[in-house]
Amino acid sequence: MEEKVKAPKDYEELIRLIHDRYEQMSKSYQKIALYLTQNPNDVAVRSVTAIAESSGVHASSFVRFGQALGYEGFKDLQTLFQKRLSTAAPGFEARIKALETELGARTDRSEFALMHDLVVRDIASLQEMLTAIPPEDMAEAVNLLEKADVIYLIGQLRSAPVVELLRYILTMLGKRCTLLDPGGGLATHMARAIRPQDVLFAVSFRFYANEVVNVVEEVASRGIPIVAISDSTLSPLTKGARVLFAVPEHEYTFSRSLAAPMCLAQALTVALAARLQNNGVDPRIPIVTGQ
Repeated sequence: MEEKVKAPKDYEELIRLIHDRYEQMSKSYQKIALYLTQNPNDVAVRSVTAIAESSGVHASSFVRFGQALGYEGFKDLQTLFQKRLSTAAPGFEARIKALETELGARTDRSEFALMHDLVVRDIASLQEMLTAIPPEDMAEAVNLLEKADVIYLIGQLRSAPVVELLRYILTMLGKRCTLLDPGGGLATHMARAIRPQDVLFAVSFRFYANEVVNVVEEVASRGIPIVAISDSTLSPLTKGARVLFAVPEHEYTFSRSLAAPMCLAQALTVALAARLQNNGVDPRIPIVTGQ
């Protein structure tokens, strides 16, 4: 990032510049870029010291990162995140600040308090999706799923519960689907059977499973549509996806929460059920125990 650039004037322009330069960035700058794109609300309301501590990158690196993008320092870059937050859904800024206050003031270290923290943060993540997910992306993803002959699913490690939920609901809706199970090392070979009339639904979060990334790249090279859920628009799934849902993960426990991506997966299948049943008011997803 040696080339001097003109500092972006708004948040959208900044994110475009980060995407354009991401592959040429140093490892530490890539880590900063990921944090900025995954945690825009935290960047808006927290100090550079707190941000640095959360991201594991020294505060001085954030200052140099801002300067490399044409700003005087990190404060000028942070202003764009603050302007973005001020125009978010009504009350959202207040909720984020209340979250910071509530968690920062907590002295209780009991088991229940740990659950309380998880619930509070998950609520904030779920609310964030309402402003972060473009409605047109939801519509396009459901169009692809509805038209697909077979929906292939892939997700490993922490992503596995999301695709297992998708497989269950899609099966109960009578939609043909195939899970690219890593068992036996056959997922990559199974993916070669995906045809142009099918859809691949991929889910992956940091640190992205190599097989998932490889399958997405191979399937995308054949022009097959891909719907993906990941944690950042800088995810390796981005280039191959027809529709990418970036659901930021907030790293605040030993295991990042799946509340938001699970909710998104369920929302997509409910919307698909509404299409298949021609019932936009009260679509139903059958359950095994109800048969």
